[in-house]
Amino acid sequence: MRLVRFGEPGAEKPGLIDAENTLRDLSGEIDDIAGAVLSREGLAKLRALDPKSLPKTDPSHRLGAPVAGTRNFVAVGRNYAEHAAETGSDVPEEPLLFNKAVSSIAGPRDGVVIPKGSSKIDWEVEVAVVIGERCYQVSKAEAMDHIAGFCLCNDVSERTWQKERGGQWLKGKSAPGFGPLGPWLVTRDEIEDPAALELWLDVNGQRMQTGTTADMIFDFATIVSYASEFFALEPGDIVTTGTPHGVGAGMKPPVFLKDGDIVTLGNAKLGEQRQVFSAPR
Repeated sequence: MRLVRFGEPGAEKPGLIDAENTLRDLSGEIDDIAGAVLSREGLAKLRALDPKSLPKTDPSHRLGAPVAGTRNFVAVGRNYAEHAAETGSDVPEEPLLFNKAVSSIAGPRDGVVIPKGSSKIDWEVEVAVVIGERCYQVSKAEAMDHIAGFCLCNDVSERTWQKERGGQWLKGKSAPGFGPLGPWLVTRDEIEDPAALELWLDVNGQRMQTGTTADMIFDFATIVSYASEFFALEPGDIVTTGTPHGVGAGMKPPVFLKDGDIVTLGNAKLGEQRQVFSAPR
């Protein structure tokens, strides 16, 4: 299934995209794409519905992040060897975890306002997993059963704040709009091989990033199991799993986003995002 949330910010409704790419309204069946709806049992109930029995909805609706109720937005750094090399960093021996503020979450086509005082805004196309069931100290063999599905994430980053302001990557990763998710949550059963997802990202129509999840240093199961060793992941939590090479900070000379730049990114199964970056208001 491809699950979405549509409508104005703060008033999104749950929906799905059917086999004919028609937006269908799920609000008569569930309150939101959150909590128990994301469990194996909850998703099985949605899967049993006939999509054609659901009301069609205007496809021009804004899409929000495809999951609600997120308490924890976890990210993984340097999870592709070539990306670690382009930033002059060592390949980590264990998954390098950090947080993005939940308040950074945005829809896949929402604009991003460049924060006042920032100067090095960068892009990172990533695959994120959405947790479907409480996940604490689970084995690698069990980890995938706790994942509801996958979605795209642009891990927007302010490199000065991330690396030159005394540590704590959280500061450079968390401004409003720095966590676009979606356009849809693709349930785990729809992804035959999570280790074969091809990713791309363009800036103003120029290809900057291409990569595949086959090149991840730590795979999805390893990351989720590892994170759960230290803290509980709850339904609706997001774990975004790192970016391939081709970020602006790794270019010679570095290239960063400015007013009017357009970032597009995608994957054949997970859809596409588009963000217009604008100067501070």
